[in-house]
Amino acid sequence: MSDPVAPPAPGRSRRVSDRWLAVGFISPAMLLLLSMSVFPLLWALYLSFTDYSATRGGPARWIGFGNYTAVLTSSQVHQRALTTLIYVVGAVALQTVLGFTIAYLISRRTHGRGLLTTLFLVPMMLSPVVVGLFWRFMLDAQFGVVNSMLGSLGLGQVEWLTQRRTALLSLVVVDTWQWTPFIMLIALAGLTAVPKYLYEAASIDRASEWFRFRTITLPLVWPLLLIAVLFRAIEAFRLFDLVYILTSGGPGVSTETLSFHVYKVAFLGFNTGTASAYGILMVLVVIILTQLYLRYLNKLKED
Repeated sequence: MSDPVAPPAPGRSRRVSDRWLAVGFISPAMLLLLSMSVFPLLWALYLSFTDYSATRGGPARWIGFGNYTAVLTSSQVHQRALTTLIYVVGAVALQTVLGFTIAYLISRRTHGRGLLTTLFLVPMMLSPVVVGLFWRFMLDAQFGVVNSMLGSLGLGQVEWLTQRRTALLSLVVVDTWQWTPFIMLIALAGLTAVPKYLYEAASIDRASEWFRFRTITLPLVWPLLLIAVLFRAIEAFRLFDLVYILTSGGPGVSTETLSFHVYKVAFLGFNTGTASAYGILMVLVVIILTQLYLRYLNKLKED
């Protein structure tokens, strides 16, 4: 007579049921993520190989790498890429210097640190559209408060948003005003995490302030600062809202960044396939540069 089949262990059945319960809870979020993020990216990748236009009837015609060739060989794209590069380097460098300086000064205070940090974080809490409108009125050539202050000092008025020499600089200043607190916040977190005993040991050895900053503060805060720079560079690379509100890419095309150019190609020229190729190339550039940057961070961490 054969032995009866042993029932499954209670612990194992409980683990299986918990696993299916976890899958049931996670599935809606995963489906939403796939439908809202992954599918549009794949659809844009498909459209980038076609001549599809949102205003033209009929199916899309497959043209292979035609859109990518046109984008990569266009002199207009090279000019917009240079404008974007100048903006990203200028804005991120200025924000890094100012943010770290403010964080360093705040970290040395013992009273009022929380109030100062909160006040400096206010610009970052505002919507970019609100910031753009706010600074558009301030930089107005006739009625702006900036030119009024310059006039009271005996200086001439400046066409901040309508001159080629000052339009891109104005964008850098506005973006710096809003996002310097982001760098400051991360740098302040790194500065407050530096062990106090290192400074005490340096004081016992009568090390100078510059020596302590160069050998203790900067090396320990530098990795966090580089991460903040990475986030800000990615955000600045896809700048659109401030350009749309302040200059609309003008005067001429002097402030037309790549993201704003993609907007014009997609929604003003209705060249959907070409705009999709622009978007895919921008994603690839961000991914490649981010990977190189992360490798540098890992090498720095190992050293």
